[in-house]
Amino acid sequence: MATWRRDGRLTGSQRLLCAGLAGSLSLSLTAPLELATVLAQVGVVRGRARGPWAAGLRVWRTEGPRALWKGNAVACLRLFPCSAVQLTAYRKFVVLFTDDLGHISQWHSIMAGSLAGMVSTIVTYPTDLIKTRLIVQNMLEPSYRGIFHAFSTIYQQEGFLAFYRGVSLTVLELCQCLPGCCRDPDTLLPLRHREEKDAETGEAQSPYLPHCGGVDVHFSGAVDCFRQVVKAQGVLGLWNGLAANLLKIVPYFGVMFSTFEFCKRICLYQNGYIMSPLSYKLTPGVDQSLKPQELRELKKFFKTGQLKSKKPTL
Repeated sequence: MATWRRDGRLTGSQRLLCAGLAGSLSLSLTAPLELATVLAQVGVVRGRARGPWAAGLRVWRTEGPRALWKGNAVACLRLFPCSAVQLTAYRKFVVLFTDDLGHISQWHSIMAGSLAGMVSTIVTYPTDLIKTRLIVQNMLEPSYRGIFHAFSTIYQQEGFLAFYRGVSLTVLELCQCLPGCCRDPDTLLPLRHREEKDAETGEAQSPYLPHCGGVDVHFSGAVDCFRQVVKAQGVLGLWNGLAANLLKIVPYFGVMFSTFEFCKRICLYQNGYIMSPLSYKLTPGVDQSLKPQELRELKKFFKTGQLKSKKPTL
């Protein structure tokens, strides 16, 4: 049995802000590796040199250095709604599975994390598709001029269902990777690292884009894509982009968790629980079990009481 707890010393908006800032910074620093991963998965990278360095260098030379961060803006913007939906859904499911004593079993905790990941994925999946489309397009001859133009163009040309192309594989993958990341609500950050070539190819494929989005294979569904990738590239083709993704793991998670902890310390310092944002040294005389609103009201009460107790002077 496990007890579901979260740090009550932070407000909901503070937790969301910490998660969003941590995710945005880590995404921005590793955006070139994300670009190399997506290009390798959808089959845009061609030539003898097919590593992450070659892919990044090719984009730099043909489209300019700014192209290494294609799609990063929408990836960062989606973090805040994704984190909000994920946290809210996780709490609701945890309350549903928690017994009268406040305990939740390991299996129910896994179920809560999986369901929360599925809900946030379905709600914010269109932004993931936009990110992939912006990455695979050529900035010198863009099909989409920006995020909002991409939304309106895809909706007008391909319909609403196009925003959920490849969502089934993404949901299945999240059911496997998210449960282990959802045990601590304060670190329920955007941990989505999909290595599914089928999902990325499905997001990029479109008959309205030049060369149908630049993908190597064109398919009618997930099973057909899996079969065609194995037939055209062999079984190892399912692991395209793995090198860039592995290189991204250490800096991504290192920056994300360190930034989250630093932002958390700043919030705890502002709330009055710790003495400095540079350490976790607790403020003497402060009850750490009080919530931020309760602590503020208590401080206000004592301050008002001290002012009233002072004797008037001549």
